[in-house]
Amino acid sequence: MARSRRSRSGRSRMRHLTVPLVMLLVLGFVVAGTFFALTRFASVQRSGQCTAAGLGTTHEYTTERTANAALISAVAVDRGLPPRAASIALATAYQESKLQNIEHGDRDSQGLFQQRPSQGWGDQAQIMDPVHATNAFYDSLVKLDYATMSVNDAAQKVQRSGYPEAYGDHETEGRIFASALTGQSGANLVCDIAAPDSAASPQSVQDALKEQFPRRTKAGTISSSLASASSVAKDRPDGSSATALAIDTHGDTALGWAVANWAVARAADDGVVQVSYQGRAWQRESHDQESGTWPSVDGGAADRVVVLVAGG
Repeated sequence: MARSRRSRSGRSRMRHLTVPLVMLLVLGFVVAGTFFALTRFASVQRSGQCTAAGLGTTHEYTTERTANAALISAVAVDRGLPPRAASIALATAYQESKLQNIEHGDRDSQGLFQQRPSQGWGDQAQIMDPVHATNAFYDSLVKLDYATMSVNDAAQKVQRSGYPEAYGDHETEGRIFASALTGQSGANLVCDIAAPDSAASPQSVQDALKEQFPRRTKAGTISSSLASASSVAKDRPDGSSATALAIDTHGDTALGWAVANWAVARAADDGVVQVSYQGRAWQRESHDQESGTWPSVDGGAADRVVVLVAGG
C-alpha cells in the first residue's frame, strides 16, 4: 500500500515536471521559428527598387531602369549639358521604352529611345548600344532651344512621336532622377536591394565609369584608382572587398555627387555594397534608408567618391 502511494506520488511529480518542460520546449520552438522567419524576411524581402527625392515627393524605379537612368544622366554630365537636358531625356526614354533597352518596338524602333535605323539614328547595333543611342538623342536635342521649351515639346521635337503629348506624363520623375543623377541634390538616391550573391570586382565599376564618362575621364576632371579599402574607407561593411575604387572629381562637388549617385544606381549590376562621399555613405546592408539623405560616416577619404564591392 505504501509502495502504491509512493508510486502515485512519483507519477504526480513527473507530471508536474513534464508539463513545464513541454511548455518550455514549445516556447523554444516558437521563439526559434519566429527568429528564423524574421531574419529570413529581413534578409530577402527587399523591394528591388531605387528611390530618389525631390519636388516635395519621391519616385521609384526598378534597378534595371535606375541603371539606365544613370547612364542617360551620366552622358549628359559628361557632355557638360545642364540637368534639364537629362530631365528631357529621362522623360523621353521612359515614355518610349520604360527605360529598358528593348530589341523591339513599332516597326523598326529599338532601344532606350525607340530609335529607328530607317530614320537615320544608326544601324541596329548602334541603336542597341545605350551610350550611342543616348548621345544620338542629345545630338538632336542640342540643336533646339530646349531651355525655353517644355519637357514634352522638346522631347516631341526630337522624337516626332505619334503620341505628341505623352512625354509630359513623365516630367516629374524625370526631373527628380535627373537632379539626383547629375549631382544637384546631393546624397539623394537609395536602392533597397538584396545582398550580392557573389564576389565582385571594383574594376568593373571603373570600366563602366570610363565608358559612361569618357570626356571627363580623358580631360582629367574625373580620375579613378584602385586602392586598399582600409586606407580610404574606415567604416566598412562586413564581407566587402579589400580593394576599393576611389574616384576624384578634383573639388567639383556637384560632379562628385553625380558620380556617387551613379555608383549607387549601378549597385545591383556591379555588386556595390557601399558608396561614400563628403562624410556620407549609402550602405547596401541598411534596411532603413531614406531617399534624399545618407547617414554620416566617419573617416575615410571624404574628398573622393569611394566605392566598395562585395568581397570573396
